[in-house]
Amino acid sequence: MTYCVAIKLNAGLVFLSDSRTNAGLDQISTFRKMIVYERTGDRFMVLLSAGNLSIAQSVREILQVEQLKDHDDAEPITIWNARSMFDAARVLGAAVRRVHARDAASLAHAGVEFNVSLIFGGQIRGEGLRLYQVYSAGNFIEATPETPYFQIGESKYGKPVLDRVIEPDTPLDEAAKCALVSMDSTLKSNLSVGLPLDLVVYETDRFATDKIVCIDENNPYFRMLHGSWGEKLRQVFDSIEDPMWNGGRTEVPLMVNGARSRPLRKIGSPDERLI
Repeated sequence: MTYCVAIKLNAGLVFLSDSRTNAGLDQISTFRKMIVYERTGDRFMVLLSAGNLSIAQSVREILQVEQLKDHDDAEPITIWNARSMFDAARVLGAAVRRVHARDAASLAHAGVEFNVSLIFGGQIRGEGLRLYQVYSAGNFIEATPETPYFQIGESKYGKPVLDRVIEPDTPLDEAAKCALVSMDSTLKSNLSVGLPLDLVVYETDRFATDKIVCIDENNPYFRMLHGSWGEKLRQVFDSIEDPMWNGGRTEVPLMVNGARSRPLRKIGSPDERLI
């Protein structure tokens, strides 16, 4: 399993991925899920992958040389000459479909589902930031101001903090912190996601970045964040009043008559029915 998250903001993009794969309890390995494509001054793109590792690796390899032609006389489009991130995402979709055409039947014969999920984002000179989630069929959707982030892999544990914090105007450093908290929550709750992590932060219109870091268990910032987040959560939890069951003094009683619903009725004999 894995967990990857990418966030699109007015100020830039944040990408974060773990590096754990497992094919059973005794087959746990480390493989990076992120790859960065950069041509300084022209384009900056990041690809995150989850799902079947062999499929994801094949897609990444083919993407380097994949060409897309809209008609026979058209110039082939690659991720290196695409004029928009939309066209680059189309090239990625074509790479996924090529791997599917080559491997899907053999995988199905072996009882293996063709399963890959991708996040692809960046900026090409001449347009703004764009972020896509690409599916196993090669189709994709684009992030919007209403949905400014994508997750793939084991996403449920890290989603609540993203929903509460991330907005288009969120500063980049704050978004990077939020992504790391999201990852920490996932690491805490799911052993199939693991260190080290890859973090990339990209600032709008720079077409390059030096904010790339690999985070392992000895990283001082991540160790501080892990301890602080757990401690603060416990403090907030302890500050919330416990429910009162026996008429204790409180301004927020739990035992009240609901305006629409009554408490659950007990069944005391075989003859009684709920309805």
